[in-house]
Amino acid sequence: MAKLKSLPKSAARAALLKARQQRKMACSPERYVRGATGQFYDWLRSRTRGRLSEGPEIWICGDCHIGNIGPLADPQGRVVIEIRDLDQAVIGNPAHDLVRLGLSLASAARGSDLPGVATALMLECLVEGYSQAFEPGFKEGDLTMPKAVRRGLKLSKSANWSTLAEARLETAKPTIPLGKRFWPLSRSERREVEKLAAGEDMHQLVTRLRHRDHDSAVELVDAAYWVKGCSSLGLVRLALLMRVRGEEKKEYCLVDIKQAVHAAAPQAPHAAMPRDNARRVVDAAQALSPSLGYRMLATRLFDRPVFIRELLPQDLKLEVENLSHKQASHTARFLGAVVGQAHARQMDRETRKSWLAELKRRQSKAVETPSWLWTSVVDLLAEHERAYLDHCRRYALAKE
Repeated sequence: MAKLKSLPKSAARAALLKARQQRKMACSPERYVRGATGQFYDWLRSRTRGRLSEGPEIWICGDCHIGNIGPLADPQGRVVIEIRDLDQAVIGNPAHDLVRLGLSLASAARGSDLPGVATALMLECLVEGYSQAFEPGFKEGDLTMPKAVRRGLKLSKSANWSTLAEARLETAKPTIPLGKRFWPLSRSERREVEKLAAGEDMHQLVTRLRHRDHDSAVELVDAAYWVKGCSSLGLVRLALLMRVRGEEKKEYCLVDIKQAVHAAAPQAPHAAMPRDNARRVVDAAQALSPSLGYRMLATRLFDRPVFIRELLPQDLKLEVENLSHKQASHTARFLGAVVGQAHARQMDRETRKSWLAELKRRQSKAVETPSWLWTSVVDLLAEHERAYLDHCRRYALAKE
């Protein structure tokens, strides 16, 4: 623990986070796909116009893999399945989200030792579920929920503060324990964090949930640098433990602060997006995942754009592992519908109809998967498989 005293400097943090990223990406092809976002965007930019379907210019996730979809609590306390991570969100081509999710599903199928025919069926089901979300009167309950999603939803609905604290902080005590997951802040960082926590914007964010009194006192209990996954490499990422004191009760809440950077995802050439990257992320969340966007705030910290969100016990990541042939198809159909809903809610009736017709126009009579989607996923899967093995080799040699 003594060594933690010298870690606040960005260079030391970046070095440790880089080593963590390399280790995680070597664990499985699916984790490599999640971490190698730059490789995916480079591939997308290399596609000539017309190789992919061109959909209407809307907010898209930009990094639409399985791990970025899961249960979220809406303002009324209901649990819904929506996109959970909007760091790379841009106004762009909705086909990009389909390709990214298709690649993620195909990688998961390979990790579950499923045959190639399972991947073909998964992509068909992905397009089927996505297209169904554009039909008039579609509701999430119209789809059969796959086992992995039912399990995640059940855990989400039964979650409480203790669940959140144990999962995120690894302790039920009202403190942030320093160690591998949390590093101390410097004095200057602490001062700025305290100033932010005492501001009116933070007060409004924390008291925004329906069951809290807007006149409640809000105070900072603890704060630390949060060591997170590959997407946070070298960026500001903080955890704030806040206490809310109302007339009848007090409760704790966990606030996540993350630096927003320029999105690597390809955007529409003339898209009217906020120049401030934190504002971009929040606007995208409000469009794609209203349950999450409602409890997000864009501001600045350490003279950098950051977005802030309260993490609720119900916010869980879906764990999709060891899929059976049948589960793989059901999962693909359901996740496709979730993404389809996020896209469709941004379009008027005629635009939805036109985009759905474009998807069906590019399908063959024998196979439901459009040829552009199948070819894209197969090409990307081959590229990532080779790159993953090269990464594992370099990682093994570095360890030796």
